[in-house]
Amino acid sequence: IDVTFDGADEVDEHLHLIKGGGGCLLQEKIVASCTKDFIAIVDERKHSKRLGSYWTKGLPIEVVPMAFKPVQTRIQKLFGGQAILREAVSKMGPVVTDNGNFLLDWKFDTNKQYYWPDVNVQLSQIPGIVDTGLFINMTSRIYIGNLNGTVTKLEGKSSNQHTLNNISNF
Repeated sequence: IDVTFDGADEVDEHLHLIKGGGGCLLQEKIVASCTKDFIAIVDERKHSKRLGSYWTKGLPIEVVPMAFKPVQTRIQKLFGGQAILREAVSKMGPVVTDNGNFLLDWKFDTNKQYYWPDVNVQLSQIPGIVDTGLFINMTSRIYIGNLNGTVTKLEGKSSNQHTLNNISNF
């Protein structure tokens, strides 16, 4: 895939994304991993200096159903906060992904400073976690639509460097 455009639940200054509020994080991450140029598009409300400032529903984490309880306990022990099983709205029971898994929403301490690449690695090593809604080092550019009609482009040069440009059109 040459280029992929997708939205995000929240983006930060380091081009880290939280995705999966709609429950499709694994499939979205597979597509993003197969593309040469993954571009996120969000409105200015979803752009924050620190993840969790806007998206307060928690970091989506897809888990194997039989493991949700031990995974929930492990996340809370390792990182604090609350890992809450996402409940369905139109039916009884938990949300079931298209892959047949459950979703935990980890409501982390937003006052705590996290190094998201390390958190993502630590989470992925917990048996029972299929994937997380953290998209780390996957996005080449983020276009942010501002209320005043302008667009801000956040672009990565490498995994640790980026530039911020205001543009009127792209």
